[in-house]
Amino acid sequence: MSNDWKPRTKAIHMGTRRSQYNELSEAMFLTQGFVYETAEQAEARFQSLGDDEFIYARYGNPTVRMFEDRIAGMLGYEDCFACTSGMAAVNGALTALLKAGDHVVAARALFGSCLYVLEDILARFGVEITLVDGTDNAAWDAAIRADTRLVFFESISNPTLEVVDMRHVVAKAHAVGALVLADDAMATPVYSYARACGADIAIVSTTKHVDGQGRLLGGAICGTKDLIRGPIEAYMKHTGGAMNPFTAWTHLKALETIDLRVRAQSDAALKLANALDGHPRLHAVRYPTHPSHPQHDLALAQAPSGGTVFAIEVKGGKDACFKFLNALELLTISNNFADAKSIATHPATTTHQRLPQDQKDVLGITDGLVRMSAGLEDVDDLIADIKQALDRSV
Repeated sequence: MSNDWKPRTKAIHMGTRRSQYNELSEAMFLTQGFVYETAEQAEARFQSLGDDEFIYARYGNPTVRMFEDRIAGMLGYEDCFACTSGMAAVNGALTALLKAGDHVVAARALFGSCLYVLEDILARFGVEITLVDGTDNAAWDAAIRADTRLVFFESISNPTLEVVDMRHVVAKAHAVGALVLADDAMATPVYSYARACGADIAIVSTTKHVDGQGRLLGGAICGTKDLIRGPIEAYMKHTGGAMNPFTAWTHLKALETIDLRVRAQSDAALKLANALDGHPRLHAVRYPTHPSHPQHDLALAQAPSGGTVFAIEVKGGKDACFKFLNALELLTISNNFADAKSIATHPATTTHQRLPQDQKDVLGITDGLVRMSAGLEDVDDLIADIKQALDRSV
Protein backbone atom coordinates (compact mmCIF):
# COMPACT_ATOMS: atom_id res chain seq x y z
CA MET A 1 0.00 0.00 0.00
CA SER A 2 2.80 2.44 0.85
CA ASN A 3 4.04 2.37 -2.74
CA ASP A 4 0.73 3.91 -3.81
CA TRP A 5 0.90 6.78 -1.31
CA LYS A 6 1.57 10.33 -2.47
CA PRO A 7 4.87 11.96 -1.31
CA ARG A 8 3.10 14.06 1.34
CA THR A 9 1.65 10.91 2.92
CA LYS A 10 4.99 9.08 2.70
CA ALA A 11 6.66 11.97 4.53
CA ILE A 12 4.45 11.21 7.54
CA HIS A 13 4.03 7.42 7.53
CA MET A 14 6.68 5.68 5.41
CA GLY A 15 8.89 3.16 7.20
CA THR A 16 7.21 3.43 10.62
CA ARG A 17 8.61 0.98 13.18
CA ARG A 18 6.85 0.62 16.53
CA SER A 19 8.17 -1.03 19.65
CA GLN A 20 6.20 -3.42 21.84
CA TYR A 21 4.53 -0.36 23.41
CA ASN A 22 2.86 0.74 20.15
CA GLU A 23 3.79 4.38 20.59
CA LEU A 24 2.16 6.97 18.29
CA SER A 25 5.20 9.21 17.89
CA GLU A 26 8.30 7.49 16.53
CA ALA A 27 10.62 6.11 19.20
CA MET A 28 14.15 7.47 19.53
CA PHE A 29 16.63 4.64 20.01
CA LEU A 30 19.66 6.28 21.61
CA THR A 31 21.92 3.28 21.50
CA GLN A 32 25.13 2.61 19.65
CA GLY A 33 25.05 -1.17 20.09
CA PHE A 34 22.59 -4.08 20.14
CA VAL A 35 22.54 -7.35 22.09
CA TYR A 36 21.94 -10.94 21.01
CA GLU A 37 20.22 -13.79 22.77
CA THR A 38 22.96 -16.25 21.82
CA ALA A 39 26.44 -16.27 20.36
CA GLU A 40 25.01 -18.11 17.36
CA GLN A 41 22.56 -15.26 16.75
CA ALA A 42 25.37 -12.72 16.88
CA GLU A 43 27.41 -14.74 14.41
CA ALA A 44 24.46 -15.06 12.04
CA ARG A 45 23.69 -11.35 12.15
CA PHE A 46 27.27 -10.40 11.31
CA GLN A 47 27.22 -12.84 8.41
CA SER A 48 23.92 -11.64 6.92
CA LEU A 49 21.99 -8.64 8.19
CA GLY A 50 18.20 -8.76 7.75
CA ASP A 51 16.07 -5.81 6.69
CA ASP A 52 15.07 -4.95 10.26
CA GLU A 53 18.16 -6.13 12.12
CA PHE A 54 20.93 -3.97 13.55
CA ILE A 55 24.38 -4.54 15.01
CA TYR A 56 25.98 -1.10 15.49
CA ALA A 57 24.74 2.47 15.06
CA ARG A 58 27.51 3.30 12.58
CA TYR A 59 25.95 0.61 10.37
CA GLY A 60 22.28 1.32 11.16
CA ASN A 61 19.76 2.20 13.86
CA PRO A 62 15.95 1.76 14.03
CA THR A 63 15.27 5.51 14.29
CA VAL A 64 17.71 6.33 11.51
CA ARG A 65 16.25 3.57 9.37
CA MET A 66 12.78 5.03 9.73
CA PHE A 67 14.07 8.35 8.47
CA GLU A 68 15.93 6.71 5.60
CA ASP A 69 12.80 4.86 4.47
CA ARG A 70 10.73 8.02 4.75
CA ILE A 71 12.97 10.39 2.79
CA ALA A 72 13.65 7.75 0.13
CA GLY A 73 9.93 7.16 -0.33
CA MET A 74 9.22 10.87 -0.47
CA LEU A 75 11.78 11.38 -3.27
CA GLY A 76 10.70 8.23 -5.10
CA TYR A 77 13.86 6.14 -4.58
CA GLU A 78 14.28 2.57 -3.35
CA ASP A 79 16.65 3.27 -0.49
CA CYS A 80 18.66 5.88 1.38
CA PHE A 81 21.72 6.23 3.60
CA ALA A 82 21.40 9.05 6.15
CA CYS A 83 24.57 11.03 6.84
CA THR A 84 25.98 13.49 9.35
CA SER A 85 25.65 16.46 6.98
CA GLY A 86 24.87 17.40 3.41
CA MET A 87 28.56 17.55 2.58
CA ALA A 88 29.10 14.13 4.17
CA ALA A 89 26.48 12.87 1.73
CA VAL A 90 28.17 14.55 -1.26
CA ASN A 91 31.64 13.37 -0.28
CA GLY A 92 30.41 9.89 0.64
CA ALA A 93 28.55 9.32 -2.61
CA LEU A 94 31.36 10.60 -4.80
CA THR A 95 34.14 8.81 -2.95
CA ALA A 96 32.25 5.53 -2.69
CA LEU A 97 31.62 5.41 -6.42
CA LEU A 98 34.92 6.72 -7.84
CA LYS A 99 38.50 5.48 -8.08
CA ALA A 100 41.77 6.67 -9.60
CA GLY A 101 41.51 7.01 -13.36
CA ASP A 102 37.74 7.64 -13.43
CA HIS A 103 36.37 10.60 -15.35
CA VAL A 104 33.75 12.95 -13.86
CA VAL A 105 31.82 15.68 -15.67
CA ALA A 106 30.29 18.28 -13.36
CA ALA A 107 28.55 21.61 -13.68
CA ARG A 108 30.92 24.40 -12.71
CA ALA A 109 28.13 26.18 -10.80
CA LEU A 110 28.51 24.15 -7.61
CA PHE A 111 28.60 25.01 -3.93
CA GLY A 112 32.16 25.87 -2.89
CA SER A 113 32.59 22.79 -0.71
CA CYS A 114 31.47 20.53 -3.58
CA LEU A 115 34.11 22.09 -5.81
CA TYR A 116 36.68 21.47 -3.07
CA VAL A 117 35.77 17.77 -2.90
CA LEU A 118 36.08 17.44 -6.67
CA GLU A 119 39.11 19.62 -7.43
CA ASP A 120 41.14 19.42 -4.22
CA ILE A 121 40.42 15.92 -2.94
CA LEU A 122 39.29 13.58 -5.70
CA ALA A 123 41.62 15.10 -8.29
CA ARG A 124 44.50 14.61 -5.84
CA PHE A 125 43.77 10.89 -5.85
CA GLY A 126 43.71 10.55 -9.62
CA VAL A 127 40.10 11.27 -10.58
CA GLU A 128 39.86 13.37 -13.75
CA ILE A 129 37.44 16.29 -13.40
CA THR A 130 35.86 18.23 -16.28
CA LEU A 131 33.73 21.27 -15.39
CA VAL A 132 31.15 22.62 -17.83
CA ASP A 133 28.52 25.33 -18.09
CA GLY A 134 25.58 23.44 -16.62
CA THR A 135 23.05 25.43 -18.65
CA ASP A 136 24.67 24.50 -21.98
CA ASN A 137 23.47 21.13 -23.29
CA ALA A 138 26.10 21.20 -26.03
CA ALA A 139 28.82 21.57 -23.38
CA TRP A 140 27.56 18.45 -21.61
CA ASP A 141 27.44 16.57 -24.93
CA ALA A 142 31.04 17.52 -25.71
CA ALA A 143 32.40 16.72 -22.25
CA ILE A 144 30.73 13.35 -21.56
CA ARG A 145 32.96 10.63 -23.01
CA ALA A 146 32.71 6.90 -23.56
CA ASP A 147 34.78 6.37 -20.40
CA THR A 148 32.94 8.91 -18.22
CA ARG A 149 32.07 7.22 -14.93
CA LEU A 150 29.89 9.84 -13.25
CA VAL A 151 28.03 13.11 -13.89
CA PHE A 152 27.32 15.55 -11.06
CA PHE A 153 25.32 18.77 -10.84
CA GLU A 154 22.99 20.82 -8.68
CA SER A 155 19.48 20.63 -10.13
CA ILE A 156 19.21 24.34 -9.29
CA SER A 157 22.58 25.94 -8.66
CA ASN A 158 23.61 27.73 -5.48
CA PRO A 159 23.66 30.76 -5.39
CA THR A 160 22.91 31.93 -8.95
CA LEU A 161 19.88 29.65 -9.49
CA GLU A 162 20.88 28.22 -12.84
CA VAL A 163 18.71 25.29 -13.97
CA VAL A 164 20.14 22.11 -15.50
CA ASP A 165 18.17 20.38 -18.26
CA MET A 166 18.19 17.18 -16.28
CA ARG A 167 16.48 14.92 -18.80
CA HIS A 168 18.99 15.86 -21.51
CA VAL A 169 22.01 15.36 -19.27
CA VAL A 170 20.71 12.08 -17.85
CA ALA A 171 20.07 10.69 -21.34
CA LYS A 172 23.56 11.64 -22.49
CA ALA A 173 25.20 10.16 -19.37
CA HIS A 174 23.23 6.93 -19.44
CA ALA A 175 24.06 6.46 -23.12
CA VAL A 176 27.70 5.86 -22.09
CA GLY A 177 26.86 4.00 -18.86
CA ALA A 178 27.69 6.88 -16.51
CA LEU A 179 25.93 7.37 -13.19
CA VAL A 180 24.09 10.64 -12.55
CA LEU A 181 24.20 12.36 -9.15
CA ALA A 182 21.90 15.34 -8.56
CA ASP A 183 22.33 17.66 -5.58
CA ASP A 184 18.73 18.51 -4.77
CA ALA A 185 19.25 21.09 -2.02
CA MET A 186 17.75 24.05 -3.87
CA ALA A 187 15.02 22.09 -5.66
CA THR A 188 13.73 20.99 -2.21
CA PRO A 189 12.53 17.48 -1.26
CA VAL A 190 8.93 18.58 -1.89
CA TYR A 191 9.53 19.66 -5.48
CA SER A 192 12.36 17.26 -6.28
CA TYR A 193 12.31 16.01 -9.87
CA ALA A 194 15.58 14.06 -9.81
CA ARG A 195 13.90 10.64 -9.84
CA ALA A 196 11.34 11.64 -12.45
CA CYS A 197 14.16 12.79 -14.74
CA GLY A 198 16.14 9.58 -14.24
CA ALA A 199 18.96 10.64 -11.89
CA ASP A 200 20.52 7.55 -10.30
CA ILE A 201 21.18 9.32 -7.00
CA ALA A 202 19.67 12.37 -5.34
CA ILE A 203 21.68 14.00 -2.58
CA VAL A 204 19.82 16.08 -0.02
CA SER A 205 21.19 18.38 2.65
CA THR A 206 18.61 17.67 5.33
CA THR A 207 20.07 20.60 7.26
CA LYS A 208 17.99 22.74 4.92
CA HIS A 209 14.31 22.08 4.22
CA VAL A 210 13.97 18.84 6.20
CA ASP A 211 15.14 20.33 9.51
CA GLY A 212 14.00 23.77 8.38
CA GLN A 213 14.47 25.44 11.74
CA GLY A 214 18.21 25.96 12.12
CA ARG A 215 18.83 23.12 14.58
CA LEU A 216 20.71 20.15 13.18
CA LEU A 217 23.08 19.12 10.40
CA GLY A 218 22.14 16.16 8.25
CA GLY A 219 22.31 14.67 4.78
CA ALA A 220 20.80 11.86 2.73
CA ILE A 221 21.95 9.82 -0.26
CA CYS A 222 18.93 8.36 -2.10
CA GLY A 223 19.16 5.80 -4.91
CA THR A 224 18.68 2.19 -5.86
CA LYS A 225 19.05 -0.48 -3.20
CA ASP A 226 22.05 -1.95 -5.03
CA LEU A 227 23.94 1.36 -4.91
CA ILE A 228 22.88 2.40 -1.41
CA ARG A 229 23.34 -0.97 0.35
CA GLY A 230 26.35 -1.80 -1.81
CA PRO A 231 29.28 0.61 -2.31
CA ILE A 232 27.74 3.60 -0.52
CA GLU A 233 26.84 1.79 2.71
CA ALA A 234 30.19 -0.01 2.69
CA TYR A 235 32.08 3.28 2.48
CA MET A 236 29.91 5.24 4.90
CA LYS A 237 29.75 2.64 7.66
CA HIS A 238 33.52 2.15 7.66
CA THR A 239 34.34 5.88 7.61
CA GLY A 240 31.85 7.02 10.26
CA GLY A 241 29.47 9.24 8.30
CA ALA A 242 26.17 7.84 9.63
CA MET A 243 23.47 10.15 11.01
CA ASN A 244 22.93 10.00 14.77
CA PRO A 245 19.54 8.85 16.15
CA PHE A 246 18.60 12.18 17.74
CA THR A 247 19.03 13.98 14.42
CA ALA A 248 17.02 11.27 12.66
CA TRP A 249 14.21 11.53 15.23
CA THR A 250 14.10 15.33 14.93
CA HIS A 251 14.07 15.00 11.14
CA LEU A 252 11.19 12.51 11.33
CA LYS A 253 9.15 15.07 13.27
CA ALA A 254 10.11 17.80 10.78
CA LEU A 255 9.01 15.69 7.80
CA GLU A 256 5.47 15.80 9.16
CA THR A 257 5.27 19.51 8.24
CA ILE A 258 7.78 19.81 5.39
CA ASP A 259 5.16 19.86 2.64
CA LEU A 260 3.24 22.70 4.29
CA ARG A 261 6.40 24.66 5.10
CA VAL A 262 8.09 24.36 1.72
CA ARG A 263 4.96 25.20 -0.25
CA ALA A 264 4.38 28.32 1.85
CA GLN A 265 8.03 29.37 1.57
CA SER A 266 8.11 28.76 -2.18
CA ASP A 267 4.96 30.81 -2.66
CA ALA A 268 6.58 33.58 -0.64
CA ALA A 269 9.78 33.44 -2.72
CA LEU A 270 7.83 33.95 -5.94
CA LYS A 271 5.79 36.77 -4.42
CA LEU A 272 9.00 38.46 -3.29
CA ALA A 273 10.52 38.09 -6.75
CA ASN A 274 7.39 39.62 -8.29
CA ALA A 275 7.38 42.50 -5.82
CA LEU A 276 11.07 43.33 -6.37
CA ASP A 277 11.20 42.87 -10.15
CA GLY A 278 12.10 46.18 -11.77
CA HIS A 279 13.10 47.88 -8.50
CA PRO A 280 15.34 50.89 -9.32
CA ARG A 281 18.03 49.79 -6.82
CA LEU A 282 18.38 46.35 -8.42
CA HIS A 283 20.14 45.16 -11.55
CA ALA A 284 18.18 41.90 -11.53
CA VAL A 285 15.94 39.50 -9.63
CA ARG A 286 16.55 35.76 -10.10
CA TYR A 287 14.01 33.04 -9.41
CA PRO A 288 13.74 29.94 -11.62
CA THR A 289 10.00 30.07 -12.34
CA HIS A 290 9.80 33.88 -12.58
CA PRO A 291 9.21 35.08 -16.19
CA SER A 292 12.45 37.12 -16.12
CA HIS A 293 14.62 34.04 -15.51
CA PRO A 294 16.44 33.03 -18.73
CA GLN A 295 15.48 29.37 -18.15
CA HIS A 296 11.93 30.05 -17.04
CA ASP A 297 10.36 27.58 -19.51
CA LEU A 298 12.78 24.78 -18.59
CA ALA A 299 12.26 25.37 -14.86
CA LEU A 300 8.48 25.09 -15.24
CA ALA A 301 8.83 22.01 -17.44
CA GLN A 302 10.69 20.23 -14.63
CA ALA A 303 8.81 21.41 -11.52
CA PRO A 304 5.82 23.59 -10.59
CA SER A 305 7.96 25.74 -8.29
CA GLY A 306 11.45 27.21 -8.23
CA GLY A 307 11.93 26.50 -4.54
CA THR A 308 12.33 28.68 -1.47
CA VAL A 309 15.37 30.72 -2.55
CA PHE A 310 15.69 33.72 -4.88
CA ALA A 311 18.52 36.13 -5.56
CA ILE A 312 18.85 39.85 -6.18
CA GLU A 313 21.71 41.93 -7.54
CA VAL A 314 22.04 45.27 -5.78
CA LYS A 315 23.33 48.26 -7.73
CA GLY A 316 26.51 49.87 -6.42
CA GLY A 317 28.63 46.79 -5.69
CA LYS A 318 29.86 45.61 -2.32
CA ASP A 319 29.50 48.91 -0.43
CA ALA A 320 25.88 49.39 -1.46
CA CYS A 321 25.19 45.71 -0.91
CA PHE A 322 26.57 45.79 2.64
CA LYS A 323 24.50 48.92 3.38
CA PHE A 324 21.44 47.02 2.21
CA LEU A 325 22.26 43.95 4.32
CA ASN A 326 22.99 46.02 7.43
CA ALA A 327 19.70 47.90 7.01
CA LEU A 328 17.58 44.75 7.07
CA GLU A 329 15.48 44.60 10.22
CA LEU A 330 13.47 41.41 9.76
CA LEU A 331 15.65 39.23 7.53
CA THR A 332 18.66 37.65 9.22
CA ILE A 333 22.20 37.75 7.81
CA SER A 334 23.42 34.16 7.80
CA ASN A 335 24.97 31.59 5.45
CA ASN A 336 22.21 28.99 5.72
CA PHE A 337 18.99 28.80 3.71
CA ALA A 338 15.60 27.04 3.84
CA ASP A 339 15.00 28.07 7.44
CA ALA A 340 11.67 29.16 8.93
CA LYS A 341 13.38 32.54 9.40
CA SER A 342 14.10 34.51 6.22
CA ILE A 343 17.82 34.80 5.54
CA ALA A 344 20.06 37.03 3.41
CA THR A 345 23.52 35.85 2.33
CA HIS A 346 26.35 37.62 0.49
CA PRO A 347 27.95 34.69 -1.38
CA ALA A 348 30.99 36.56 -2.72
CA THR A 349 32.34 37.15 0.78
CA THR A 350 30.96 34.08 2.60
CA THR A 351 29.86 30.77 1.06
CA HIS A 352 31.84 31.25 -2.19
CA GLN A 353 34.60 33.55 -0.98
CA ARG A 354 37.35 30.96 -1.58
CA LEU A 355 36.67 30.90 -5.32
CA PRO A 356 39.17 32.87 -7.44
CA GLN A 357 37.73 36.07 -8.86
CA ASP A 358 37.78 34.77 -12.42
CA GLN A 359 35.57 31.82 -11.38
CA LYS A 360 33.19 34.16 -9.55
CA ASP A 361 32.97 36.25 -12.70
CA VAL A 362 32.15 33.22 -14.85
CA LEU A 363 29.49 32.05 -12.41
CA GLY A 364 27.95 35.49 -11.99
CA ILE A 365 28.77 35.78 -8.29
CA THR A 366 29.15 39.55 -8.20
CA ASP A 367 29.75 41.84 -5.24
CA GLY A 368 26.12 42.92 -5.53
CA LEU A 369 24.61 39.43 -5.46
CA VAL A 370 22.48 38.53 -2.44
CA ARG A 371 20.93 35.10 -1.97
CA MET A 372 17.58 35.42 -0.24
CA SER A 373 15.86 32.53 1.53
CA ALA A 374 12.15 33.02 2.09
CA GLY A 375 10.97 31.97 5.53
CA LEU A 376 7.54 31.64 7.10
CA GLU A 377 6.99 35.26 8.10
CA ASP A 378 4.15 37.29 6.57
CA VAL A 379 5.29 38.02 3.02
CA ASP A 380 4.10 41.64 3.19
CA ASP A 381 6.42 42.23 6.15
CA LEU A 382 9.32 40.73 4.18
CA ILE A 383 8.59 42.91 1.15
CA ALA A 384 8.45 46.02 3.30
CA ASP A 385 11.73 45.16 5.04
CA ILE A 386 13.62 44.50 1.82
CA LYS A 387 12.33 47.64 0.16
CA GLN A 388 13.23 49.90 3.10
CA ALA A 389 16.71 48.36 3.19
CA LEU A 390 17.13 48.94 -0.55
CA ASP A 391 16.17 52.61 -0.06
CA ARG A 392 19.02 52.87 2.46
CA SER A 393 21.59 51.16 0.21
CA VAL A 394 22.44 54.36 -1.72
